Amino acid sequence: MKTVISIKLDKEVKDAAQEIAKSTGLTLSALVNSYLRHIAVTRRIELFAPEPMTPQLEKLIEEVEIELKSGLASKGFDSVDELMDDLKS
Repeated sequence: MKTVISIKLDKEVKDAAQEIAKSTGLTLSALVNSYLRHIAVTRRIELFAPEPMTPQLEKLIEEVEIELKSGLASKGFDSVDELMDDLKS
């Protein structure tokens, strides 16, 4: 037996989810139904809520970017051996 639910959500969220569902060959309804089945079976709800950037974090990132551009920060290394060779030189 099928039932209908109505939910309110941001248009951008609906459009993005619909696009993702379509790219995998699913309808938005099938995607939501699958997620709700997953919750029912696992009895777990997993939510994602990204933290907004704070002015302090933005300032720190800006400072790091300046250090990287000016060469004040250390370069990146692909291995521990590469790091050790750089430290010895």
